[in-house]
Amino acid sequence: MPPFLAAAPPAFSRVAVIGAGAAGLVAARELRREGLRVVVFERDAAIGGTWVYTPATESDPLGLDPGRDIVLSSLYDSLRTNLPRESMGFLDYPFSSRRAPDGADTRRFPGHREVLRYVQDFARDFDLYGLVRFHREVERVERDQDGRWQVDSRCVDYGGDESEVFDGVVVCNGHFTQPRIAEIPGICYPYLPISRRHSLNSKFCRL
Repeated sequence: MPPFLAAAPPAFSRVAVIGAGAAGLVAARELRREGLRVVVFERDAAIGGTWVYTPATESDPLGLDPGRDIVLSSLYDSLRTNLPRESMGFLDYPFSSRRAPDGADTRRFPGHREVLRYVQDFARDFDLYGLVRFHREVERVERDQDGRWQVDSRCVDYGGDESEVFDGVVVCNGHFTQPRIAEIPGICYPYLPISRRHSLNSKFCRL
């Protein structure tokens, strides 16, 4: 076993959280409750993770062109949850229609905008916005000889690089950002029926 893996873990004081979606926010809250200093890295301009909607679509609906402009969103405009709101909220912060403002989507299976509002309300009510570094994409995480973690990040606006050391890292970047398409012969043929492609990029086909 490498020596740095056998060493006793360092005392935690500063933790990086990658991603300001639902998982990243609740992780940040709990870590701060334990008295730790928390930094949340979020490459987008807003809190919400996968629930941040954009109408933009990629030029390549199959996601096979490596040179395409990548759209970091998997939502389509009319998307609703496939779980009731009672199952989607945090235990101590229920996703209740009773606390929704006037004009909100109070359906039991609400649309994505209502879910985003809930996540952002959670961040506001627990004062988490001040922990988040927006427009900051983590490009590399590596454990050093002392058992701490070097986190390399880049500003997505102007490209400024930064390297910091943390006692721990919590990865909450999700898995709905970019499709990973299997190499199937014929998948990129232009005559592939749209009904056969909808599961590859549902957002594109909903427009």
